[in-house]
Amino acid sequence: QVQLVESGGGLVQPGGSLRLSCAASGFTFSDYAMSWVRQAPGKGLERVAGISSGSSSTTYADSVKGRFTISRDNAKNLLYLQMNSLKPEDTAVYFCAKCLASWDTWDYWGQGTQVTVSS
Repeated sequence: QVQLVESGGGLVQPGGSLRLSCAASGFTFSDYAMSWVRQAPGKGLERVAGISSGSSSTTYADSVKGRFTISRDNAKNLLYLQMNSLKPEDTAVYFCAKCLASWDTWDYWGQGTQVTVSS
């Protein structure tokens, strides 16, 4: 069965950095685009970044452009999100998601990892 397991979240001060990882199993990882999605307290889902199956294309939400970088290692079935210059408004639960038909439609996602940006 499809499994997506996120790790790397935590508490970080404003301006700091974190690197999230997502371990994928149960499907041919290299065949699918993937996204990172977040949900802030009391808010809906926001797709923050997406990457094509072969890493040739990436997309970012305007709110994170220039600060976050999505990448993947298809040999290791791993998805990453490097987050720099973190802001309090980046506080959210971050999920990795297997894309279905577009960057913004997903059929599987993980349990999420909490990122808290606070001094």
